[in-house]
Amino acid sequence: MTDIVLSIVGRSDTGKTTLLEKLVRELTSRGYKVGTIKHDLHGFDIDREGKDSWRHKNAGATMTIISSPTKLALIKDVAFDTEIDQIVAKYVDDVDIVITEGYKQSKKPKIEVFRKAAYDDLLCSGDENLVAIATDSIHDVNVPQFNINDAKGLTDLVEEKFLSKRVPLRISLEVNGNPVHIKPFLHSMLIKSVTGMIRVLKGCSNSKTITVKIERGEGFS
Repeated sequence: MTDIVLSIVGRSDTGKTTLLEKLVRELTSRGYKVGTIKHDLHGFDIDREGKDSWRHKNAGATMTIISSPTKLALIKDVAFDTEIDQIVAKYVDDVDIVITEGYKQSKKPKIEVFRKAAYDDLLCSGDENLVAIATDSIHDVNVPQFNINDAKGLTDLVEEKFLSKRVPLRISLEVNGNPVHIKPFLHSMLIKSVTGMIRVLKGCSNSKTITVKIERGEGFS
């Protein structure tokens, strides 16, 4: 379980999801493992009518789990809005940081997304947990302010402020004994693919080092 939770907050239509996507991509390209939580005060339904899981719930099951070789989802009835820490403690593991979209009332560190064309004032200007603003204007607040599209700058802040003691995943590639430079996108894709496949093998869920060696042999093309 991670103890690092960062919330992306803001009013409707300011670009919270877009910024969260950019932060996740930037962090994973640097080798960090990221989990996300979406908070929806209006409720949601990921089950489509007629699907087997929907039929399970419609028959009266209070909890349904959908499992496949690559994904697992839990659909559970709850009687109250679950706190972030409860969700993280019960369901989140093996990540360096959890980024939430929403939870503006929580006591977790927050980055507010603000667009001047949509609103006149900040949502969290007096919040002591506000650590930065992603904005298209200038505000009189005592926290760093970044351009709304500056995911790299915001990620630098997140890395320095919250992840400085974490060791990110790194991957190296050699072909014929010669090191090969890996671009950030491929670096992230290789880490996700290799660790995802290895993690499901018996006894490999907490592997610190994974070595994969491919040699050209008879029948290899």
